Amino acid sequence: MSINSDASESSSASPRKNRGEVLQLFLSFFKIGLFTFGGGWAMISIIEREIVDKFHWIERDDFLDLLAVAQSLPGILAVNIATAVGDKLHGMKGSAMATLGCILPSFLIILAIAIFLTPDMIKNNHTLSAIFMGIRPAVVALIVAPVITSAKAAKLGLKTVWIPLLVALMISSSQLFGINLGFGSNPILFIILGGIGGWAFWKFSVRNLKKSQK
Repeated sequence: MSINSDASESSSASPRKNRGEVLQLFLSFFKIGLFTFGGGWAMISIIEREIVDKFHWIERDDFLDLLAVAQSLPGILAVNIATAVGDKLHGMKGSAMATLGCILPSFLIILAIAIFLTPDMIKNNHTLSAIFMGIRPAVVALIVAPVITSAKAAKLGLKTVWIPLLVALMISSSQLFGINLGFGSNPILFIILGGIGGWAFWKFSVRNLKKSQK
């Protein structure tokens, strides 16, 4: 009798726990979307702190893998990472709640701005102009922070640091040393080349390992 009652209590507790985690997932991404300025990269450090450091929902390496996938896919980075994290934790329900929590604050804020403020009003209001002027440097710091964290987690060293620097330089400029890059400045090209390079390096490492074991 007690075994049956314990089993029923555990089965009833599990849905409650899942609902609580899904709700917390929504609230976390709602908070991230509400208080983060500067777009997707500015949100990465806060997302990492929430889901990796605070709630320990996923491991840091898994988060970096999800970040790489989210960055490679079309669409907004913050929405992509929210969808990926929610799906990994609670499937379709978690994905929908995390995505909704991420986009809802921006939607409400933009709607309020569209209703009550105009570009001329923002431009001519010295208080609002000063506020946005102060936000800009903070946004730069929010973008730089996840770059440094991701570089450390990816174990970039002196032998590999030239790769992201060169790619960033080529993407940000249509010309390099006076040479018109054309399609070479397209980020899609570097995503494909990065995947091919990673696969080739893995095959090379496996082949060397097999040779060393003979």
